[in-house]
Amino acid sequence: MKFWLVIPAAGIGSRMASDRPKQYLQVAGKTILEHTLDIFLQHPQLRGAAVAIAEHDRHWLRLPVAQHPLVRQVVGGQERADSVLNALHMLPNLGAQPCDWVLVHDAARPLLQRADLDKLLSTLEHDTVGGLLAYPARDTLKLADEQQRSQETLRREQIWHALTPQMFPLQLLSNALEQALAASVTVTDEASAVEWAGFRPKLVAGRSDNLKITYPEDLQLLAAVHGQSGVISGVVDV
Repeated sequence: MKFWLVIPAAGIGSRMASDRPKQYLQVAGKTILEHTLDIFLQHPQLRGAAVAIAEHDRHWLRLPVAQHPLVRQVVGGQERADSVLNALHMLPNLGAQPCDWVLVHDAARPLLQRADLDKLLSTLEHDTVGGLLAYPARDTLKLADEQQRSQETLRREQIWHALTPQMFPLQLLSNALEQALAASVTVTDEASAVEWAGFRPKLVAGRSDNLKITYPEDLQLLAAVHGQSGVISGVVDV
């Protein structure tokens, strides 16, 4: 099964103490974004990838991966959903068809395993809606009030942590995002837009170490995975 890839990479990573957007921090000789793209570019079923970058991004074109024959850049938007939609609108120019599968993956989620990617593809290949990688909650979860006092203990059997990639047909996802944005709906991920449109995305159990790099301490884990503990470029006081 062939698929297309969208990477929203226009964010600035405000929670990361760094001198550049977090996707361009270097760990073990590569930027986080390059680590993220590697697993997809090595996959034989990838048809093409659209990376949505900030309008005045000064880092992307310096990366060797920017010249990869399967990779194209597109200007991102103010929010994640805007960036994803811009990339989706470009895919037909690369040959994508309305019913083709599109995988959307976080730019700063570089620890996706090939087994999870293949599991997502095989599980959803014949699904009519699509779905996403996720993992069930393990800890006791609390619902807090405005004063951060616990109001209720939630049933963790029904709670899953959403991951990426999230995988949907091109036209279905485009329509869902367009309609949600037009209605001023808060879109936190692609699945939330699809849910709002009335569909029920399938949760595909994935690994909990498919971590999104958000805080400086997350970089140490990524460095350790690559056997390069402490070798991080661009981070302030990690």
